Amino acid sequence: MSELDNLQDADGKQEKEITFNAEESANQSVDIDSKETSINTPLESEKPNPTNKTSEDEPDVKEEEHVDEIDASNAEDAEDEDNKERHHIKEKDYHSMSMEALVKSLEELIKNYKIQTISQHVNQIKGEFNSKYAALLEEKKDEFINDGGNPIDFYYTNDTKKAFNSAYREYKEKIATYYKDREQSLKVNLKKRLEIIEEIKGLINVEENINTTYKHFKELQESWRNAGPIPRDKYNNAWNSYHHHVERFYDFLHLNRDLRDLDFKHNLEQKLKIIEQAEALAEDANINRSFRELQALHKLWKEELGPVAKAEREAIWERFSKATKIIHEKRQAYYADMEQAYEKNLIRKEEIIGAIEKLLVDANNSHGGWQKKIKQLEALRTDFFNAGKVPLKVNEATWAKFKEAVRNFNRSKNQFYKNLKKDQFDNLQKKRELIKIAEDNKDSDDFESITPLMKKIQNDWKKIGHVPRRDSDKIWKQFKDACNHYFDRLHASKKAENQHLYDALDKKNVLLDELKGFKTSKDKEADVEKLKAYIDKWKESGMVPRNKRFIEGKFSKAIDEAFGKLDMDRSTVEMLKFESKLETLTSSEEGNTRALDNEQNFIRKKIEDVKSEINQLENNLQFFSNVKDDNPLVKDVHSKIDAHKQELDTWKSKLKKVRSLYKSE
Repeated sequence: MSELDNLQDADGKQEKEITFNAEESANQSVDIDSKETSINTPLESEKPNPTNKTSEDEPDVKEEEHVDEIDASNAEDAEDEDNKERHHIKEKDYHSMSMEALVKSLEELIKNYKIQTISQHVNQIKGEFNSKYAALLEEKKDEFINDGGNPIDFYYTNDTKKAFNSAYREYKEKIATYYKDREQSLKVNLKKRLEIIEEIKGLINVEENINTTYKHFKELQESWRNAGPIPRDKYNNAWNSYHHHVERFYDFLHLNRDLRDLDFKHNLEQKLKIIEQAEALAEDANINRSFRELQALHKLWKEELGPVAKAEREAIWERFSKATKIIHEKRQAYYADMEQAYEKNLIRKEEIIGAIEKLLVDANNSHGGWQKKIKQLEALRTDFFNAGKVPLKVNEATWAKFKEAVRNFNRSKNQFYKNLKKDQFDNLQKKRELIKIAEDNKDSDDFESITPLMKKIQNDWKKIGHVPRRDSDKIWKQFKDACNHYFDRLHASKKAENQHLYDALDKKNVLLDELKGFKTSKDKEADVEKLKAYIDKWKESGMVPRNKRFIEGKFSKAIDEAFGKLDMDRSTVEMLKFESKLETLTSSEEGNTRALDNEQNFIRKKIEDVKSEINQLENNLQFFSNVKDDNPLVKDVHSKIDAHKQELDTWKSKLKKVRSLYKSE
């Protein structure tokens, strides 16, 4: 009988049903094998399920999607017994990984897991890597074109891409070898299983001791369990056909009820244990783990255990199906929750895409502004990859929208920097022209006409914008060297013309250092004369360069501090300091008149201020007309009046001294 003959009716599509009893089996054993229409027909106890599969314990139900899901997974595992190991590979968020991390994950999968168990992960990694690399490739191409390159000549690759290609090539070679070897193995295993079915069918017609036949039957069951993987599209039909003929054999065992009932009892005990385990799995919070363990229980139920008594079949199947349904519904709810989470991730990713698009709306066309935007884009890209998965139906569209937003950003950025490079090149040409002017005139002796020109080109240089970074330092050094050369010559020339001013400056620096180290002696008159001598030497030293005249203020401060160290009457010291100041003023380049005018005006104002203070205090005394002179408040006012009068005398003396200088001119 052909493979098709064995499988064509095992799916339960044929509706003709035949029941067997012990007497018919005994008396008409020769005719049983001749009824080709009944060989693969389900028994009365077997009803077709939603997937057109036959199971000895499944009741007649309209919808059992929860069982279909288990059957589909077991069919997949049946093709490769190691296939279930794929469920033990830890799920990773490949979407959020960099290209380098994706390559590393691919290499680890190939190294640490059986090649046939990693296809789902490999495909995810490949999709994510290709998307990211395509985005990078487009960005590099835009940069190449913006730099003036011809699109036809564009070529780009990197070490990460080479590493990925190498790892993926290794995967393809290994998986191709695996499938080539497995194809032959699956065919051999399927042939073995079909032969086992044929042998079980033939047991019904064997005229020998029933115990011998039963022993042979058990050996065939063990051979079935060890027959190895078969194609997944043949799995359910092969199993249904096998189980159908196993049941027919048990019906044939009416001839020896003890053997049959012993098996029924054993199978019932084992299936009740399976049910209890399934019911316990319904309480497991780990949905994926409970589903996989339930899948193993279903496989054990169908492949390892035989039928139970007809009276028990529907009840235990209903109980097993109920536990299965609970897990199925929890799994559906789990995926529904995941779908909701994916929807939230989608909203977040849409917001990120909107934020990327908004970066182009915000007008800020400056280098600093674009650098800020680039950092913002990198942060948004990271947020996008970390936002998690989105519903599968919109995954490609969302990724395409994200890539388009990033691509538009990069195009605008590249266009800005392309224009910026053009502006920078123009600026470079302008600055090179200024360098030529500076170098052409750096050795000129026509200081009167060239100096304004050199100052002008320095101001022009500041007004010109940025130049390409690679040229910036070089041209600045050229320009600075030429300008410094000219102005060093200019300063040297001026210094030569005004050498006497610099000589005076050197002398005054020496006098200033000596004055700062002045110490008083016991002879006050000698100290005063010594300080006057410093003033005379200072005047005799002459004028200093205009830009060094601040040294005069330093000397005035130093001479005041020196007079302050003298242990003399305050007014006397004050007049000495003032005389020193006048000496300095009359020696200045502005001449006597201007300096003396300013000082005279200042003194007159101070005299008026002091008189005003005295008048105010004397008016205040009128409020104390009935108060004794020894009153603390009255004494304080009198004390202040006396102090101000003394100060007034000092200022009048200063004014007199200034006026005397006018007479001497």
